[in-house]
Amino acid sequence: MPITGRLEPEQLCRPCATNQFTFETTDDLKDLDEVVGQDRAVEATRFGIGIRQPGYNLFLLGPQGLGKQTIVRRFLERKAATEPAPSDWCYVNNFDEPQEPRALRLLTGLGAQFRDDMTRLVEELRATIPAAFETEEYRARRQVIEQEVKEKQQQAFEGLRVEAEKRGIAVAHAPTGIVLAPLRKGEMMSPEEFQQLPEEEHKRIESELEWVKEQLRSVMRQMPEWEKGGRDKLKALNDEVSLFAVGHLIKALREKYAQHAEIVGFLEEVQEDVVANVDEFLSPPESPLAMLAGLTQPEGKRGAPFLRRYRVNLLIGHEGNHGAPVIYEDDPSFANLVGKVEYIAQLGALSTDFNLIRAGALHRANGGYLILDARKVLTQPYAWEGLKRALHSSEIQIKSIGQMIGAVSTISLEPQPIPLNVKVVLVGERLLYYLLCQYDPDFKEFFKVAVDFEERMERSPDHQQLYARLVATLAREEKLQPLDRAAVARVLEHSARRVEDSERLSTHRMDLIDLLREADYWAKDAGRQVTAGADVLRAIDAGIRRADRLRERIQEAIHRGTILIDTSGEQVGQVNGLSVLELGTFAFGQPSRITARVRLGKGEVVDIEREVELSGPIHSKGVLILSGFLGARYAINRPLSLSASLVFEQSYGLVEGDSASSAELYALLSALSGAPIRQSLAVTGSVNQRGQVQAIGGVNEKIEGFFDVCRARGLTGDQGVLVPASNVKNLMLRRDVIDAVREGKFHVYSVETIDQGIEILTGVPAGERDAAGNFPPGTINQRVETRLVELAEKRLEALRKAQAESEG
Repeated sequence: MPITGRLEPEQLCRPCATNQFTFETTDDLKDLDEVVGQDRAVEATRFGIGIRQPGYNLFLLGPQGLGKQTIVRRFLERKAATEPAPSDWCYVNNFDEPQEPRALRLLTGLGAQFRDDMTRLVEELRATIPAAFETEEYRARRQVIEQEVKEKQQQAFEGLRVEAEKRGIAVAHAPTGIVLAPLRKGEMMSPEEFQQLPEEEHKRIESELEWVKEQLRSVMRQMPEWEKGGRDKLKALNDEVSLFAVGHLIKALREKYAQHAEIVGFLEEVQEDVVANVDEFLSPPESPLAMLAGLTQPEGKRGAPFLRRYRVNLLIGHEGNHGAPVIYEDDPSFANLVGKVEYIAQLGALSTDFNLIRAGALHRANGGYLILDARKVLTQPYAWEGLKRALHSSEIQIKSIGQMIGAVSTISLEPQPIPLNVKVVLVGERLLYYLLCQYDPDFKEFFKVAVDFEERMERSPDHQQLYARLVATLAREEKLQPLDRAAVARVLEHSARRVEDSERLSTHRMDLIDLLREADYWAKDAGRQVTAGADVLRAIDAGIRRADRLRERIQEAIHRGTILIDTSGEQVGQVNGLSVLELGTFAFGQPSRITARVRLGKGEVVDIEREVELSGPIHSKGVLILSGFLGARYAINRPLSLSASLVFEQSYGLVEGDSASSAELYALLSALSGAPIRQSLAVTGSVNQRGQVQAIGGVNEKIEGFFDVCRARGLTGDQGVLVPASNVKNLMLRRDVIDAVREGKFHVYSVETIDQGIEILTGVPAGERDAAGNFPPGTINQRVETRLVELAEKRLEALRKAQAESEG
């Protein structure tokens, strides 16, 4: 019978005509400044960037390599350039609560200036204050105060001494203190002389001694008050001098920053603290502990560690920046997102202060845009929770992981939180997005804008012209040689092959860049200054060559007869099925022998792969569909009384997918009808219960896999592959396959139904029921139905016999 459904060579690949391009090389093309094939994603991006409402952050969906981040970042940078640069943020000492550093918000670019001014102020204070305390005026006034206290003490002692002498008591200073002794004729008595005095004299002298002691105690009690008064006067003098030294310096800064109330308030606190701790500026040596801790500065700029309290920690400065920031954080750990407090080891102990507070990505992106890789954020401990907490509270609170989970009870810094205003852009795969939607109840609250990127776009004439400009743009960005028209055409054809659709083009940016880079290498290797079509083809072939070791081994095993595949002759219940193996980024087709055996049974179609748990659920579903097809077509009025077994021969791994279900049905029909199947043909396609052949994936690789086997054994002109008619649009076959088809050495057939396929495989008409409901004699369907009727009658006879025996 004549074979229908044979495809012409022109149907096996949609070539890209070079005459549609008017340029000679890509240097003649302008850069592409628009995004091609991503209309939905572009609309979502513009919406997400434009809307300024809580929770409208973006999630970029799509596989890696589409250029999602590059495309969206371009939009972000354009938008950010029109927005004002955000404020600077500094941390300064909280003199009342040092454990809670204060955050100062400053105008853009003012932070660095304020920090430098405070650094200069401290240096000037370290020079000015000691100088003010070394002036003659200060020394004279200090001497006057000290002399006043000394004179009061001397006058009190002198008055007591004179009065005591009148009473016959001497008051003298000795190394051990003040000594009291009775006098006789102006000289102090010895103990022996005192003992010789009369009793009355003893009593009088003791009475006088007691009076002098009391007066001495009174003088001694007044001395601390006189000293305190002296100290108070000295402190007032020191405050006056230090205020004089500090006042004019701080006043200059207050006038400079008069419009910034927070800075003015901080400067007033600094002035009060400097005056209160002026002694720290008068202590030149630094402690060894501070030197070991690394808190000192080089010689010539050395300052005591105490002076760190007056510094300004510029957390985020935007000096010289124009527009809002666009930040990408490559390592989004918890600390890198929300910031951290560093510590310094000091002789086995850790210490810190506000100068060791470090900014995170949220600080750097505050007032702008932050781009993060979703997978990286989710795999970092507590980073995802930290990000959500910051977005929920609209503030950045710097805490360690230990503080957040309550695992650390030691005292540490608690910096004042900083208000947060940022648009977060997460980049991730679709599966990750859908999992977060399903299992994280907070996710949809914070990421309300899904930016879904397409992997393919329509292959229209306009899009092909834009794609050529995209190739030109990427070649210039990567500093590659220009490509001629033929090279661009081969790139477009390969792009269609990548998406397995002759009517679509791939939008996978990284794959395109890799192909251009490799083609550029081969062009230079050949000594060409312009990349040609042959260089693109060589790059494609070289990439396959690097990855096809296993394919070669399988082809070799088939050629040597280790794996049994027939490419000639006929067999009953045996057909060549086609599958695709994917290893990394490389996929290739492999033929497999599928066999079917039938016998009397209870209407079961046994999938041997399923029985031994080597079948995936989709493959098992495809096999179960076969029972539905057989019952609906051949056993409407009688029970299906067969037992059939199907198996992928020499299959030792998991079989998944339903693309072999049509091949399994062909083998089953052949086994039932007894009609042999041509082994020069291979089959792919799934089937439904109505017998319609449905589309499958990997059609190009499957055809080429069987073609390679046939070519290795010698093309006879009888070999070919049956594919679903709905897959014809997906054909982008290799040139050698197309050439063989054109020469009549190989064939590709499109089929829509099982009946069409079985006719091609067996050469026997399938047959359709007539008005009486009967299939034409000798057709496949008639032979199958007859065999099933025979099996049903045999089963019925066996049941009757068994029943008779049981009754007898």
